[in-house]
Amino acid sequence: MITSNVSAYKGVTAVDLTPKQIVHELNKYIIGQDEAKKAVAIALRNRYRRSQLSPALQDEITPKNIIMKGPTGVGKTEIARRLAKLVKAPFIKVEATKYTEVGYVGRDVESMVRDLAECAIRLVKEEKTAEVSYKATAVAERRIAKVLAEVKKDERGETAKAVFEDKLVEEIHAGKHDNAVIEIEVDDIPKPLELSPGSGAAIDLGSIFSGIGMNKKKKRKITVKEAKNLIIAEEADKLIDNDAVNAEALRRAENDGIIFIDEIDKIAGKGNHGADVSREGVQRDILPIVEGCTVMTKYGPVKTDYILFIAAGAFHVSKVEDLIPELQGRFPIQVELKSLTKEDFVNILTQPQNAITTQYSALLAVDNIDLHFTKDAIEKIAEVSEDINNTSEDIGARRLHTVMEYLLEDISYNAGGNDYPVIPVEVNEKYVEEHLENIIKNRDLKKYVL
Repeated sequence: MITSNVSAYKGVTAVDLTPKQIVHELNKYIIGQDEAKKAVAIALRNRYRRSQLSPALQDEITPKNIIMKGPTGVGKTEIARRLAKLVKAPFIKVEATKYTEVGYVGRDVESMVRDLAECAIRLVKEEKTAEVSYKATAVAERRIAKVLAEVKKDERGETAKAVFEDKLVEEIHAGKHDNAVIEIEVDDIPKPLELSPGSGAAIDLGSIFSGIGMNKKKKRKITVKEAKNLIIAEEADKLIDNDAVNAEALRRAENDGIIFIDEIDKIAGKGNHGADVSREGVQRDILPIVEGCTVMTKYGPVKTDYILFIAAGAFHVSKVEDLIPELQGRFPIQVELKSLTKEDFVNILTQPQNAITTQYSALLAVDNIDLHFTKDAIEKIAEVSEDINNTSEDIGARRLHTVMEYLLEDISYNAGGNDYPVIPVEVNEKYVEEHLENIIKNRDLKKYVL
């Protein structure tokens, strides 16, 4: 996770990283696109700056929302997602095309705020669960030890039985009984019922019944490992103050939340007719959410005034100027992400910790293929990827997946299995030219186009 890298800055937490440090962290995962990284880094830092001001002044300062313009696969979503992970902020990605204006059947725009609240609840609950995990684990291991002790009981006395249970607790903690099957009682929580398709609203029967003490139990036969996880979740839930979780989650959603609205260009057309009649209507429905309003969720009201909105689109056909003026005004920062160059592709193939070449090497190592890429092979793969993007549809870094699958198809198919001896395979420039000859000449990548 990104947060583990923050320790490089002594005495600095993820919350108060400077814009330069934020960009430095993003550079570990995203190649290029410096302008977009700067924009989101400043937006993130401004949140910290705002938090240090007086409450009266805080109310006057709203986030400067961002529109990212650029082809698919160049890092728009990844920049926003990594930014959220950096500060453990609630984050959701939505697609503008999924929404319809009021009066049409489909998802209403307020559901994005409800989804953000759900994300914030999960985030805070995970943190609170981690805080009580030690106690919950101890209770779970003791409960399982009692069940195992009953299964294995003999004519022991009560004292001997207690000692036996203590020994079992140690063994369960060490994982010695993970695969043993036991029968335990667990909470039978009904699944939430959705009120209407696409509404985003649901009735959580489990929370209703638990609130009035009507949670039912049911017996299940599962492994000790599964039982331990279930009981830990149950016990942690008992130790957590859900009201405090909800209050903290709503606070984070309102002040730290990030909503990424993808495909905003698809609703940017004006004067549409027929099936597209609701495009401008969707823009007008999104407007109050971005401007600042209060949306009711099942956890309580959420004010959207200080949520950071990042919109993105390719804008091949439409332009940013085709959005209604009011919505444009709520996205004062516009950045354009560039198409990836050969140098970018080389960096993507080599620099990230889990670069695509590392991924394929690890996958094929399972079948005892020791795969290595030479420098000239990397250069050639990057060159081919750039060329195809320039002469056909530009799908950004996703092009590397199509090229790599085509390139390594024979090796992947002929891999003998993990029972065979290790076979070293070197992919060099000559190998790339031979195996990509067809697509270089004919652009025959239909099989692998995403």
